[in-house]
Amino acid sequence: MRYFDYAATCPIDDTALKIYQDVSQDYFGNTESLHDEGTKAGTLLEHCREILADTIGVDSEGLYFTSGGTESNHLGIRSLAKAGEGKHIISSQAEHSSVHHALEMLEKDGFEITKIPFTKEGFVDMYALEKAIRNDSVLVTIQMMNGEIGTFQPIEEISRICRKYGIYFHSDCVQALGKIDMKEYTPLLDGFSLSSHKIYGPKGAGAVYLSPSVPLPSDVRYGAHEKGIRSGTVNLPGISAFTAASQENIHQLSVHQEHFRRLRHLFRQALLPVHDRIKILGKTAADSAIIGVLIPGMEGQWTMLEANRRGCAISTGSACSIHQQSPSKTLLAMGYSKEEAKTFIRISFGKHTTADDVAALGVCLKEVMDARQTTPSVKV
Repeated sequence: MRYFDYAATCPIDDTALKIYQDVSQDYFGNTESLHDEGTKAGTLLEHCREILADTIGVDSEGLYFTSGGTESNHLGIRSLAKAGEGKHIISSQAEHSSVHHALEMLEKDGFEITKIPFTKEGFVDMYALEKAIRNDSVLVTIQMMNGEIGTFQPIEEISRICRKYGIYFHSDCVQALGKIDMKEYTPLLDGFSLSSHKIYGPKGAGAVYLSPSVPLPSDVRYGAHEKGIRSGTVNLPGISAFTAASQENIHQLSVHQEHFRRLRHLFRQALLPVHDRIKILGKTAADSAIIGVLIPGMEGQWTMLEANRRGCAISTGSACSIHQQSPSKTLLAMGYSKEEAKTFIRISFGKHTTADDVAALGVCLKEVMDARQTTPSVKV
């Protein structure tokens, strides 16, 4: 099987896997226990915190380990929303499902949510965002890199607006980690979320950053771990492997960016025979690892299943909402109709993707499109 769904999850690196196993065996103590085994585990936990914080350019005091991106988004958004005095939050229509869920929970606590559309190029509408700001606006939360079409949002401009109006700025950086230089952008954020398995680490580990300058209220520090930010024994093997995977892949950033740049070029070349029958979405960077595609007249679910039958694993969007059979939130935010959005597929490359893989994918998609022309309409 040729794998093109790295935006959903990545295989674990060999180094990260070995660290996971070693820590599981040698650092099994609870990090909060007071005996020697607990102290040994707690020391390793703080070492990981220092390393990861340095790698992404933040103060380790504000970095908290979590079970992954979803928990990080919930903790980050709720903490920053509760830190201010207002009851209005601004987000986009194209956020990850975990962000939408976090906002729905805050609505039940009396917050009002404004969701901004995307432009046709795949960026949050900055005019609409600034226009939406009210006197009681407390938080803006915008994903750094869109997980469906790969567009990188104007973080500097959003940060400038937030600073201008005294509003906290949170960003879901799960897709961005390892694909851009995080140190350029973390100083612009009051909080952000990360996940291990998107960067060749194990599942079940992640992190949320909350700037130490933000006065977090006592009602968000209700847990027994991570200085009260969360409950539950920390996953030290996962955190250690996550830290190692982050270091390794961030240090290889320029190599990976050049690799993705080449793969995107090869993908476009491979699709030249059918270029008039597809549409590549968004104004993405030349080295983006995520490509969103529309194939008019073909439902994305059907394309995915047919590609899978031919040995290519692609997707129809976020793996956290795919089984809901709903159209892509990103495409709806960009102004596409529900019917158009249903023809969406996502291709995402990883560091293990080869030129031969991309060539095979081009042949596969052409075969699927040719077969569709001779097959009666199928509803998936």
